[in-house]
Amino acid sequence: MVTLATKLYVDGDARQRATDSLRSLIDNEIGDLAVAFDLEIRDDDFPEVTLEGEDATVAENVLREEFGAISDDLEAGERYVGTLESWDEDGIVLDAGQSVRITTDELGLGPGSAEQIRERYGLVQHVPLAFVAGDPDAADGQPPRLADDERDRLYDWTRGDGRLNVNSATRAEVRATLNRAGHAQDYVTVERLGLLEQSVICTDDTDPPGLLASVGEYLPAELRCVVP
Repeated sequence: MVTLATKLYVDGDARQRATDSLRSLIDNEIGDLAVAFDLEIRDDDFPEVTLEGEDATVAENVLREEFGAISDDLEAGERYVGTLESWDEDGIVLDAGQSVRITTDELGLGPGSAEQIRERYGLVQHVPLAFVAGDPDAADGQPPRLADDERDRLYDWTRGDGRLNVNSATRAEVRATLNRAGHAQDYVTVERLGLLEQSVICTDDTDPPGLLASVGEYLPAELRCVVP
């Protein structure tokens, strides 16, 4: 069994569509293996996948690699994935099955408060982020920090083409909304960050704030721009 580090927090018909989408994603990843799976959504909105079959261990590792996994216990110095739950001037809080607070200094993403950093990197609520667990019993406190590969990924966002990050919608829903709003030529692709968190990679001549203004009314979601 593995608990995936991506949340399913929408309600009603959207919840059923998101659940179906996740089931399809899981099947795409492990469908060729000798394994059967059952999907349930926990009370804290994390999906739990039960695996049976001779390739169950392989399938679990595949899903951990693709989505990240929620662990009951966090071992100091090890890399995990949590979802962005809240933020203030002094830091952010990730939900990794337990609350993990990362101070602004430990984000390692340049100057400014955590709120300013969130705006600069377009971090929408619930987006999965990799972190390194801390050790409160260590002499120096060894606080939790953003993982090095996560910092590199976010820095790359500000060096490439502009982005529009979205939550509360599947990749297919975001693509359909962009196309329906007449923006099929204004983006390169929609990158999946989590089940319901997407990153629209803009073309060279597309202005992310302008795209946000145009499609925002069609998406009942949080939208944040990344402007290189």
